[in-house]
Amino acid sequence: MSIVQNKKAFHDYFIEEKFEAGIALQGWEVKAIRAGRAQLKESYVIINDGELFLIGSHISPLPTASTHVHPDPTRTRKLLLHAEEIHRLIAKVERAGYTLIALNIHYTRGRIKLEIGLAKGKKKHDIRETEKERDWQREKQRLVRTHKE
Repeated sequence: MSIVQNKKAFHDYFIEEKFEAGIALQGWEVKAIRAGRAQLKESYVIINDGELFLIGSHISPLPTASTHVHPDPTRTRKLLLHAEEIHRLIAKVERAGYTLIALNIHYTRGRIKLEIGLAKGKKKHDIRETEKERDWQREKQRLVRTHKE
């Protein structure tokens, strides 16, 4: 069940592969995500010392957050993956010019997970082509609908 999606990622990138990662969260962040107060629009994943970190995601604290905790909505969050998955991702990002993008936050068996995508950036003409294709599919559906009636 998806909580938050990054629709802009599919617009700006070709997603080659998807991976599911755990996120190291604080208590107030879990409560805020369950309340739907998370955003992935400008977020991406970096590799630092053989570990993956989520940067740029925004989790708005609830107004009922504890008084002794000072929440940082855009803090860097560590991602949890198996070692062999991390090594494979590092190899592809460094060698082939890929980037890692946060695609969505969802529940898996009651736990909050992040789906990250191994992505290659789209050029301007690729984006135009995608938009043209989407418009054609929409027009085709409209024609089919009017033809049936």
